[in-house]
Amino acid sequence: MRWRIVLVVLLSLLVPGLSGASAEERVSLRAVSGSPNGPDAYWPRDGNGGTNALRYNIHVTYDFRSRKLWGRTVATMRAQEALSSFHLDLLLPVSRVRVNGRAARFSKPTPHELRVVPATAIAKGTTFKVDVTYAGYPGRASYAGERNWLADGQEVVAMNQPHMAPWWFPSNDHPTDKAQFEVRVTVPRAKRVVSNGTLIDRTVNGTRATTHWRATDPMATYLAFFAAGGYAVETGRSAAGIRYYNAVSTQLPPAARSAAMAQLRRTGAVTDWLAGQFGTYPFTSTGGLVTGLDVGFALENQTRPTYGAWIYPSVVVHELAHQWFGDSVSVRRWRDIWLNEGFASYAEWAFDEAHGGTSTAARLGSTYRAWCDAPTADFWTLDLTSPGAAHIFDEPVYERGAMVLAALKKRIGTTNLRNLLRAWAAAHHDGNATVAQFEALAASYGGGQDLGGFFDAWLRDGTVPAATADNGLAGVTCPS
Repeated sequence: MRWRIVLVVLLSLLVPGLSGASAEERVSLRAVSGSPNGPDAYWPRDGNGGTNALRYNIHVTYDFRSRKLWGRTVATMRAQEALSSFHLDLLLPVSRVRVNGRAARFSKPTPHELRVVPATAIAKGTTFKVDVTYAGYPGRASYAGERNWLADGQEVVAMNQPHMAPWWFPSNDHPTDKAQFEVRVTVPRAKRVVSNGTLIDRTVNGTRATTHWRATDPMATYLAFFAAGGYAVETGRSAAGIRYYNAVSTQLPPAARSAAMAQLRRTGAVTDWLAGQFGTYPFTSTGGLVTGLDVGFALENQTRPTYGAWIYPSVVVHELAHQWFGDSVSVRRWRDIWLNEGFASYAEWAFDEAHGGTSTAARLGSTYRAWCDAPTADFWTLDLTSPGAAHIFDEPVYERGAMVLAALKKRIGTTNLRNLLRAWAAAHHDGNATVAQFEALAASYGGGQDLGGFFDAWLRDGTVPAATADNGLAGVTCPS
């Protein structure tokens, strides 16, 4: 940064009157254009340079017939450097932008990027508000080969990973830039709206109603969601006192609707059990939503996971475990996705064992035997510390990912693993972390053991881990 300081000094000597310039003029001289690129090598356009989001106040109106969305989002941000311009990620057309109440110039240099030029440069460290008005058809938008808008004429659910936000609000769309959220959705009054956090109010105005949800805990942008449609809703508290809000689409036939709600009713008890394993539940509420739309995956939207009509017990455990591992403790880069999916998959195994099912040791052994005679299979060759953008949701990230923790349990002991996972969740609460950080923390819970070879064998070596005690595989054999 020294060259900028030298430049300002030289200019002050060469340009008459510059030494007496106003503070606003001095900021303009130092200001730079914020980068349209974020921190992640997998998707470089995710997120943006120069700004940090603190809060999103989102108000969208959705029309089910045309499937058009109108939005106005006010993002409260902090400038990480003096800025003459900055970027946000948004796929919809923009009609107006204001920065701190003043009209700003803007453009869409690419369909994914919104470039904003404020009337005056923004000083480093300053908190400012950018107010964006936009409208368009999210179902027509695509990014990174993805068409993520999920809707029909009766229901809409904004759920997907790793990208969802740009389809309905402008943001710094990367997990490292978490923020608080206020979400207001206006739809026909006959529809219900579900989102993250706590339901604040619902205001009816003629034929329409606006529902307001608030998420006070920092949240990654892809985890923010809203759903609107006909929903049967149940609310209450778990045995431990955690509020839940469960919703099931009324598009489902009565029998399917009843079965789905029965699964969601497990949410409170599962959340309580997970808190006993991993530490205090990190958020203010829990629950879930089952959509009537044809969706082939579930997603751990913060506080309120979403599921398809095929919802089953272990997927509820998986998505609720993500509230600790994925939502509260989020990846620093998408290459660290094992910290999300492997941990949530292990939680499924641990829950099953604790409730009379197969032990984690037996599950580890059976999975190892199923794959140990295929050393060149993707199951083993995929590097769990850097799987590649096209492979972050591949089977090894989940199944082999769960095996790593099950083997670590055998290596360091049940109590040490439990304490490690609780310490991990506490140390990175509301933050971001890397695989390397987990390996370092694990070393302190290993009773002085060197776990470097263990993690190399399971995460990086690209072949079948030897069936040894050092690898947590004592007593496991590979059938010939």
